[in-house]
Amino acid sequence: MHLLSAPAAPHSSPSLWPPTPKRAYRAISPAAEQGAKRRRTLESESERSEPRAEDVKPRPGPSPAPAGAEATNGTTATASTKHHIPERQKALLLHAPKSRYVLEDGFAVPKIKDDNELLVRVEYIGLNPIDWKAPDFNFGIPSLPYLAGRDIVGTVVRAPTSDSRVKVGDVVLTASTDYRDPRKAAYQHYAIASSFNVARLPSSPSPATAGLGVAFVAAALALGVCLGCDFSGTGAKGAPGPNLPTVLRALDPEVIPADVRAECLSGRTDAERPKKGDWLAIWGGSSASAKMLAQLARLLGLRVIKVVDVGKHGAALSWTKHADLLVDSHDPARAVAIIRRVTGEELRFGVDTAGKETAGWLGKCLGEGGHLVGLAGLPMKEEGGVRQHVVPIKVHHECREVGEGLMVWLEGLLRGGLVTPPEAEVVHEGLGGVNGALDRMRRGEVSGRRLVVKVE
Repeated sequence: MHLLSAPAAPHSSPSLWPPTPKRAYRAISPAAEQGAKRRRTLESESERSEPRAEDVKPRPGPSPAPAGAEATNGTTATASTKHHIPERQKALLLHAPKSRYVLEDGFAVPKIKDDNELLVRVEYIGLNPIDWKAPDFNFGIPSLPYLAGRDIVGTVVRAPTSDSRVKVGDVVLTASTDYRDPRKAAYQHYAIASSFNVARLPSSPSPATAGLGVAFVAAALALGVCLGCDFSGTGAKGAPGPNLPTVLRALDPEVIPADVRAECLSGRTDAERPKKGDWLAIWGGSSASAKMLAQLARLLGLRVIKVVDVGKHGAALSWTKHADLLVDSHDPARAVAIIRRVTGEELRFGVDTAGKETAGWLGKCLGEGGHLVGLAGLPMKEEGGVRQHVVPIKVHHECREVGEGLMVWLEGLLRGGLVTPPEAEVVHEGLGGVNGALDRMRRGEVSGRRLVVKVE
């Protein structure tokens, strides 16, 4: 590990797990009558909503249900005695942009709609920046009231009726990239997931795994789809990674959503794909996605440069083996000069996790013919012969073969200790503690780690 930065006082970061007790936070609710009315509206829409005809993709018929499965609800005979599933639950709802989430009781437990779906009892929720940015800046909210949250760790209480590796009683991680489906949202006690979007975990997983799902999916798609990396040579025994370009080209193109089809099928040529020993620069290297990017890149044999605030994160990151070089982000122009000098002005691959401005600086590090992936925005136009890419996150839930390949691979990576979740701090106040935790994220008090809410 090499460190190139402005001088900074050395420091160490104390372990945040197990956590120290935190102050409890309470959600702020509007008038009960108004909340109840809006809640009933969302429940009604959720229960009667069906996929649009143009969104339905032809699939092979369902496989025979496993022995002991009930065709009506996907539970096994033993499941009904071991897991009492209520009709109603608590949920955290957003009633209007620029407002706080409201904790409400008596919300309907979501229903399974097809034979690939399962029901999870939510035990831990990983908080993401989008959870506070969406209401504050009024984007990514398809309808109101809105049920949010993307990262879940919990126990399967109702299994798929299709033949599946996932069974009742399994502890699973689920990354809810399908934000338009409130049934799959994390801010409730029970949530739906597709069997091909969950990874099985040990029976007593670290709470930190709740901060892993979306970050892993974003990192894997950035490297595997946008840059074309082949993961098949990585992974634990019996669980090799997917070669996503090959997987996607084998699908009927109509199965791939139209707005990401070009990125998936023609984002770059095979000759442009990274090779072992190539450099990958990650700007914003302390985020959860950046940490997953670095770990996966190292498994591929790539050399990794991280651009970070060294004063905040240098000491912690210097102890990891996930980067070959740390560069201080304090002076972006100097960071660009350092990266260009170290890579001989031949850097071809960069991923930005911070925003449009930093993506622009990262683009200046790349040579002509380079590839720039933006997880949080990109410059208005391509410059200097650099190709820009947006991560096609929806293929995780729209294309079964992609989601299944990623999740089986993740199971093996965790089982073999080949990747580690981001550092986490646990909030113990349940759904009622989410607002306070998000306030801390708004104020910039949480950096280099994830906040994970334990659902009481």
